[in-house]
Amino acid sequence: MPLIPLENLPEKGITYSTSYLDKLIKDDRFPKPVFLSPRRRAFLESEIDAWIKARVDKRDEVAA
Repeated sequence: MPLIPLENLPEKGITYSTSYLDKLIKDDRFPKPVFLSPRRRAFLESEIDAWIKARVDKRDEVAA
């Protein structure tokens, strides 16, 4: 179960600011993090990939 640290999200194309990510997480619009320590968080790679895929699917659905 690979984890992606917060600072490595841009490698997946996610370049949101930390405050915007926090808002998305709070609104249940982005996967919840796993806290590695009180101030260090990471995300499950499978959940990030699914989140990205959902956006691609939505784009393709609108285009069809």
